[in-house]
Amino acid sequence: MIDLIIALIKVVGIWSFTLGVAAVMTWVERRGAALIQDRPGPNRAGLFGILQPVCDGIKLFTKENIVPEKADKVLFNLGPIMFAIPAFSAFAVIPFGDRIIIGGKEILLQISNIDIGFLYIVALGSLAVYGVIIGGWGSNNKYSILGGLRSTAQLISYEVPWGLALLGVVLVYGTFNLREIALAQQGTFLGILPNWGVFHQPLGFILFMVAAYAEANRVPFDLPEAESEIVSGYHTEYGSMKLGVYLFGEYVNITTLSALTVTFYFGSWHLPYINMASFLGDGTIIYGIASFLIFCLKVSFFLWLFVWVRWTVPRFRYDQVMKLGWKSLIPLALFNLFITTLFIQIKYYIGG
Repeated sequence: MIDLIIALIKVVGIWSFTLGVAAVMTWVERRGAALIQDRPGPNRAGLFGILQPVCDGIKLFTKENIVPEKADKVLFNLGPIMFAIPAFSAFAVIPFGDRIIIGGKEILLQISNIDIGFLYIVALGSLAVYGVIIGGWGSNNKYSILGGLRSTAQLISYEVPWGLALLGVVLVYGTFNLREIALAQQGTFLGILPNWGVFHQPLGFILFMVAAYAEANRVPFDLPEAESEIVSGYHTEYGSMKLGVYLFGEYVNITTLSALTVTFYFGSWHLPYINMASFLGDGTIIYGIASFLIFCLKVSFFLWLFVWVRWTVPRFRYDQVMKLGWKSLIPLALFNLFITTLFIQIKYYIGG
């Protein structure tokens, strides 16, 4: 019963935290765009417009839910749900801190510590495309269908280099378990650099980041919802909270991708050259809170990077997106895997 209660607290806590981050990111997106474009941005609802997400939520909740007459009602209603579930579920295996020991009981700051965490993440990433396709097709709108078709080709194309890039990290640390990957990034690499995945896999990190932007449908890969070409793409016909689920799902998705970036490539909760466990006491509540805050700080940087790139880099043409995925990223990802495997074998034989 105690384990069940702890698990429920972690689930409710991380879901609430993720929803809160998604809400704040709608404000950060607008203020960031205003900062980059030299304009005020939202500044009426609360101090610096911080209450704007609350106003947006009230607006979406109170608007009339309109379903197009010729839309497929089942698919139209299913689309937002299929889009949001993978984004929320991915956080189940991501370690958001180290551990806390209370009364001799170890509490991991992770909802589920499973040995196939990597495969779970890749599988959920493959499911996200269905929400976009179903929503576009169910709307019975030519622009929505076009956005869904674009999404099908784009997400499937970039899932391959995305998964191959992550596989390089798995080869380096020798495990599918995300917590073990995080723990393995303690200490130093070559005696100078932090033992983070980005220094073991610099090419893999670049490939992962490019593919992650495509997987999140963010600029410069926002072809499925290109406003200047196909109105709003797959969610053109959506309004009220169904549109809100799509929009919130996007921000939850980039939060998850940022957390994965930190977990695989930037040492999770570890600081470079500092052993916090020995400094604050391994398993203490202070240490657990500190590890969580460090993880959040790293994730915040990559969330801001998503905003920065969106309002800085222009959108690619569709043929350029496909060419980049199939002719550049996939060959480079395979080359990265080959080099990684070669170095691991050389290290094994030298060590033997």
